[in-house]
Amino acid sequence: MRLATWNVLHGRSLTSPAVDGERLARAVAALDADVLALQEVDSGQPRSGGLDLTAIAAEAMGGAASLFVPTLIGDPARAWRAADDADLNTAVDGYGIALLSRYPVLRWHVLRLPPSARFGAPPGDRLQRGVPLAREEPRAVVAATIRTPLGVWTVACAHLSFVPGITVRQLRRTMRWLGRLPGPRLLMGDLNMPPALARRVTGARSLARGATFPSHRPLVQLDHVLSADPLPPARQIRLPRPALSDHLPVALEL
Repeated sequence: MRLATWNVLHGRSLTSPAVDGERLARAVAALDADVLALQEVDSGQPRSGGLDLTAIAAEAMGGAASLFVPTLIGDPARAWRAADDADLNTAVDGYGIALLSRYPVLRWHVLRLPPSARFGAPPGDRLQRGVPLAREEPRAVVAATIRTPLGVWTVACAHLSFVPGITVRQLRRTMRWLGRLPGPRLLMGDLNMPPALARRVTGARSLARGATFPSHRPLVQLDHVLSADPLPPARQIRLPRPALSDHLPVALEL
């Protein structure tokens, strides 16, 4: 069983804002993941040519089951509203996270994490001197209880806040929520914190090691696979550097 997580930067490369659906499909197919967690996913956004990135990834995986969980509806850099569960799998103006599985999904689970009222972030989550602060975006976690060749597992995908303190609180809440779902359980995603802090906050094991950001010259690991449950031995997979995103993907085989 191969699992992977990747922050796809809504499908764009570092050299061009244009989003190429075929390029994304090739990159996803190269991961050859049975379960794939994606972050910074667009659906029907003008900046991504109106493409449904979850659907492209699902087709590239051979017709995987999928759930797109938007965290906001509208232009992520300008005017938007917080998404709710009525917006799941929206095809218009969505931005959020997605989870995909080649194995049968027995049940989907969604946790919404509201933004802090005290902090903001410049559009696009890039802190720069002189850039005015905007509302911090809401966050979410999506999990699937899946029938795998190793039994029934629950795998979750998250993209947490970059704001120190808020990230820690979101991760603690996520792990408490995940602990109530059927085990064994795995959390994958862009947690916006280094491995030592993630382990200290959760008491879980890091199943993947290595810097993932920025992709052109990785300096820090922000993308993780964590579990507090007994699992079979895991082997991290070496992956070619994709031609898109500012994060590197992470993949494991169990």
